[in-house]
Amino acid sequence: MIHPYPSGGQGPFEPQRPEPPSAILTAVKFMYAGAVLSALSLIATVLSTSKLRAAIRRSDPTLSASGLHTAQTAAVTIAVLVAVVGTGLWISMARENRAGKNWARITASVIFGLDTAAVVADFTRPDPLLNRLFSVVIWLIGLTVIVLLWRRESSVYYSADGVP
Repeated sequence: MIHPYPSGGQGPFEPQRPEPPSAILTAVKFMYAGAVLSALSLIATVLSTSKLRAAIRRSDPTLSASGLHTAQTAAVTIAVLVAVVGTGLWISMARENRAGKNWARITASVIFGLDTAAVVADFTRPDPLLNRLFSVVIWLIGLTVIVLLWRRESSVYYSADGVP
């Protein structure tokens, strides 16, 4: 008697991704902390507009009232956009890196490079001390994340089978 091929309704075997190593889990926690600090920097920016105005005035005392207003509005608008986008990127990178997506590790590294350039540029522009402090602390969090994402155990996790 010939038995038909068993059809248990199960598809082909798909390898399971291992649990993320501690370096990845720690990096994810730092990424969420970066998101929180980015959101807080947004609040700090909005609350420190008068200090920003004074910093702009000190950097260029020849600005007219309308020029000063325009510079202040532009600086606040850019800072708000950067904080909103930054918060979203932190959250997105945390999720995708925890899932072991190697493209997310590379993207996070590129974003960190761009942030490094932005932090250096921040020191050439007038900015309240609190805003600079947020920028530097967020940059340090990014540095910590990048170091953790590129550790050997992290690389093994990213190269594990089972993820497209």
